[in-house]
Amino acid sequence: MSSPKEVKADRKYTKDHEWAQTEGAELVVGITAFAVDALGDITLVSLDVKVGDAVQAGKTFGTIESVKTLSDLFVPVSGKVTRINAALEDHPELVNEDCWSKGWMIAIAPEAAPSDLLDAQAYADHLSHSDH
Repeated sequence: MSSPKEVKADRKYTKDHEWAQTEGAELVVGITAFAVDALGDITLVSLDVKVGDAVQAGKTFGTIESVKTLSDLFVPVSGKVTRINAALEDHPELVNEDCWSKGWMIAIAPEAAPSDLLDAQAYADHLSHSDH
């Protein structure tokens, strides 16, 4: 399990605690260790998109449910869904076990380079000033 304050330098972040990592022409999306820590044991990941769907930055692409709460998942960048992590349907605990790798959620072919995402330092600053 990652420390809730862990931030990886190789990806960008949203203030809603999603991460986005460039892999070739795709942007792979997941949630951060801070989000996982806040949620607790994850019991269900519902992805409301499928491959080929157009998604808009700031809109929801699904929900994540834990023993504590239900939270929306937000699209960090507009584009087309290229892959979804089907393993999460039967194994939502992958997000708890490895939110940075095995627990990824969707991959998007972005319309344009994401410009309004936070870099690792800005996200770390956001966490240190965050009261939630």
